[in-house]
Amino acid sequence: MVENSKVKLKQRWAQLVSKLAEQFEEEPDLQSILFLIGANELGQGIKKFSKSEKQDLMHIAVCKVLSKYGYYELEGLDEQGWPHWILKEKIPALGLGEQDQLLKQGVIDYFEEINYFISE
Repeated sequence: MVENSKVKLKQRWAQLVSKLAEQFEEEPDLQSILFLIGANELGQGIKKFSKSEKQDLMHIAVCKVLSKYGYYELEGLDEQGWPHWILKEKIPALGLGEQDQLLKQGVIDYFEEINYFISE
């Protein structure tokens, strides 16, 4: 059963990456996809971001995708419109592979929720 869900996750991830690669004309990695989610959540359009802002965008994305599992909750927006999150539940100690799987599943769920459909 667990192996079946890993295979499904791998397939769904490949479909998402493929669809994004078509749109952006290069294959994104997890960090690039998290950046996209963060920028989408910020909602300030396309612009140049500093290195620090890029890291903040990736943090926003991680918080957003893990909020579905109850780990984070949106606290509100600051005066510049940047979302701030609070940790609601300590994230369990996971191995790198498990962290990767959790984030990838959260990313897939995020894109499905915003109606960026991935073919079954």
